[in-house]
Amino acid sequence: MMSLSRRLFTIGSLGMMLAGCARAVTLSEGTAIPLWPQGAPGTIAGTRPEVTEDRMPFGTIARNVSNPSLLVFQPDPGKANGTSVIVAPGGGFHMLSIENEGIAVAKWLNGMGITAFVLRYRLIPTGEDVALKLFQRISKPAEMEAALAPLRPLATADGQQAVRHVRAEAARYGVKPDRIGLMGFSAGGAVAVWTILAGEPASRPDFAMAIYPGLLPDPLSVPAGVPPLFALVAEDDNISNKETTRLADAWRAAGRDVALTTYPTGGHGFGMKPQGKPTDEWTARLAAWLDSRGLLSK
Repeated sequence: MMSLSRRLFTIGSLGMMLAGCARAVTLSEGTAIPLWPQGAPGTIAGTRPEVTEDRMPFGTIARNVSNPSLLVFQPDPGKANGTSVIVAPGGGFHMLSIENEGIAVAKWLNGMGITAFVLRYRLIPTGEDVALKLFQRISKPAEMEAALAPLRPLATADGQQAVRHVRAEAARYGVKPDRIGLMGFSAGGAVAVWTILAGEPASRPDFAMAIYPGLLPDPLSVPAGVPPLFALVAEDDNISNKETTRLADAWRAAGRDVALTTYPTGGHGFGMKPQGKPTDEWTARLAAWLDSRGLLSK
């Protein structure tokens, strides 16, 4: 069986996708498509080698991402419905919860006929003490903001480029250019919101999902034309409960379409991992929302 690190960086079908006429192609599971083939714009000081590793209690993570990419996961051709979703995992901008909030989500979406793209956006450079640094900065908002400030425009650019890429290459992936969703968990939720609030039509998704998002702008200024939003959080999530409610309120105040789902317990960062708590039902709730919008039909 192919190892996770090999799955994450399989490039075998890239040449076929980039050449020839616009037609749907079948890619190896987890094929990595560079977001910026000519090099990502902007830099962050202290870049370190990229690492994919198992790290408790987070599971498989990626860190030190400086060459952003999209990992492609395609559904069975007979089930594909033309909808696509770009998934931005969380990890406090120090890491990516690449399995629990990325690959596992992509495979769940595939089961509903959705083509999924896991976004490996740029991160704050870290060493082996990544978990300690993250927890220290979370407890010190000023320190977290100082570390995040130079990264914010780069991660936003990655989110925008991901949407542009999928829309421009929709025919090759076998998806519809007007059924592109952007879904983010925790810090990935911030990337999704920053991307939308940038207000650029070409990089605006057609629908969006923010799952326990954090580190959102304050105040939240919602421009015209933002897409329908599905937001979800647990009430005992001390990191994202207020942030998620504030996001939904901003969408409502702007007269935009938003569905807010809350659960009494579940905490933060549950992703696809069952906990025996009310949040275990979140995938069914999101599937129902997608179905109600006609996004699961061909």
